Amino acid sequence: MAKRREIWCGSCSNRSGRFDMSMPHDPQKPVSLGSDTDPLSVPGVTADTDALLKLRHLVRHIPERGLAPTGMPGGFVTRRRGRGLETIDIRVFSYGDDIRHVDHNTTARTGVTHVRTFHDERERTALLIADFRPSMLWGTRRALRSVAAAEALALAGWRVNEAGGRAGLIAFGTEAPVFVAAKGRERGMVSVIGGLAAAHREALLAAVEQRALEDQPLEVALEMAAGLVPPGGSVFLATGLDNPGEDFDALATALNRRATLTVLLITDAFERQAPAGSYPFISAGGRIRWASIREKKTETALDHRIAHLNGLGIAAIPIDVSAGPEVMAEDLDKLDGKVERDVRTSNR
Repeated sequence: MAKRREIWCGSCSNRSGRFDMSMPHDPQKPVSLGSDTDPLSVPGVTADTDALLKLRHLVRHIPERGLAPTGMPGGFVTRRRGRGLETIDIRVFSYGDDIRHVDHNTTARTGVTHVRTFHDERERTALLIADFRPSMLWGTRRALRSVAAAEALALAGWRVNEAGGRAGLIAFGTEAPVFVAAKGRERGMVSVIGGLAAAHREALLAAVEQRALEDQPLEVALEMAAGLVPPGGSVFLATGLDNPGEDFDALATALNRRATLTVLLITDAFERQAPAGSYPFISAGGRIRWASIREKKTETALDHRIAHLNGLGIAAIPIDVSAGPEVMAEDLDKLDGKVERDVRTSNR
């Protein structure tokens, strides 16, 4: 007879370190899985490749989507840096054109004055940083925090892709980081999503096998990003900001000067409003511990971490795990113009 396995779901840690968010049920009741069912492939636990690919339609069909403050369509804002260097067209001179853009070869060949037009020189490269450390591998509503991070980054990447840009990836956990070079078009995002899914799967396996349960400081990921993102690019960091490290503020500020850093702060309902009670958790040493919450934690209007980041001149938006990708897409859509406005306000 095939051996049956049990896992604990919902807000409680389970016997195998896994969770099942596929359907609502009593969080104290164990759910039996057949021997041919992989608990790490349950919806809400796995970062499913097909599901992340399908998030593209949420970006392409956002209602009443207008132009960004840059004057060009797209879901992200970066620094404008002059007329650009890449020629996109050569056309006949018209009144008001800059004579410095006259194309002498075409003018001499045709006998009619022609000018070159250029791309607006924006560094249309975005680096997505996924925090898949052990502290992200839990959740009490709909999905693990790490899965929500993958969803938010996939949406951010699709936004960049639809605007004609390129997206790359750093997936950061306890093992060696997964890096995907920035590429354009749909093939580039397919590679990024494949990297997200593979890195998340490896992070789950490392936690279940207890290969490493202690978080590295988040500042390590910022150090890697600083050497990879081009000047004027965009960086999206999806994280719960657990164990940021002593130099996180300094590194984040320096990175934000080089590129536009946006923190997607992944939050679970338990963090925002935890009911009183006793809860099991797994320590960094792999042992089950218990924590007691005596008073109900009240939800505040503005997370102090977001206020702190805004004070550093860094844009940050909360991502509610329980809300789902549709709401995440709407939250990310607010980045059109919000990033620069928040940073300007915090620097006054």
